[in-house]
Amino acid sequence: MNLKRLIIIFFISLLFFGCQTIKEKSDAVAEKENQKYGKLVGKNLNELKIELGNPTEDFLNEVGNKVLVYKSKKFGVPCDRKFEIDKNDIIISFTSSGCI
Repeated sequence: MNLKRLIIIFFISLLFFGCQTIKEKSDAVAEKENQKYGKLVGKNLNELKIELGNPTEDFLNEVGNKVLVYKSKKFGVPCDRKFEIDKNDIIISFTSSGCI
């Protein structure tokens, strides 16, 4: 009976530490992503287009600012990068989701 409990505890621990490692790696990639594209905040729209090309989609948000969306997939996981552009064509914010 003790051997069975020991095996169960071992597999639960293995699963927990494996998931923790994946989370740490994905957090590191997200931080790197935010540093890279966060540097574009405050820059002109042309610099964004030089860096990433034309967006996948664009729209006006509720306050009237342009939002450019760049969509991609890596390992089947969808990635969305959104840049908010003010009326003077200056990037005022950046968000990303799902980017690994």
